[in-house]
Amino acid sequence: MTALIAEHPAQRRNKGFDATHQEMIETAVRLISEKGVDSLSIAAIARAMRINRTTVYYHFESREALLEAVRLWSAEQLAKGLSLALPQQERMDFITRFVLNNPELIKLWIDDFISAGDIRTRYPLWDALVEGMSATFAARGPGEAVDTEVYCIILLTSAIVGPRVFKNSVSPQSDIETVVKRFRLEQQRLLRHDALIE
Repeated sequence: MTALIAEHPAQRRNKGFDATHQEMIETAVRLISEKGVDSLSIAAIARAMRINRTTVYYHFESREALLEAVRLWSAEQLAKGLSLALPQQERMDFITRFVLNNPELIKLWIDDFISAGDIRTRYPLWDALVEGMSATFAARGPGEAVDTEVYCIILLTSAIVGPRVFKNSVSPQSDIETVVKRFRLEQQRLLRHDALIE
């Protein structure tokens, strides 16, 4: 009986841990989107969620750990846009829309993306992307020398940086859905030109 009583509080304490953890990350994402990265703190998360700071520290030992979780979440969201399980148009639209709807997160992700270190730690799908592109080029254009790693960087940076540059500097009056459509059409044209889609 004593053993059962001792185990019970531990189960209650952890009940909903994953849901609370995810809610904290999503709250951090919202705060960053609304006020910028500099506004993010453990106290800000606690205030926004109306919980004790100790609860936040139970999930994240520091602001840096929370930011790392936000970076990982952002990378996972962008990776969804490259999932072959989704139709190509949906993938393109998802990435462009995510980039346009989350400018502060994209700044954070870009800073991380261009910093020194192995790209695989920040973009776990890198090897699969390069291998897939290499196989496609080999099958569709034998004998043509394509630097697949550089090609993949051009694809990634144009998909992640391009929509922000366009919306901020080229056509600020355009609504998000117009930008999404324009980018999709041009991306499809480029990919058709390189025989990556039909």
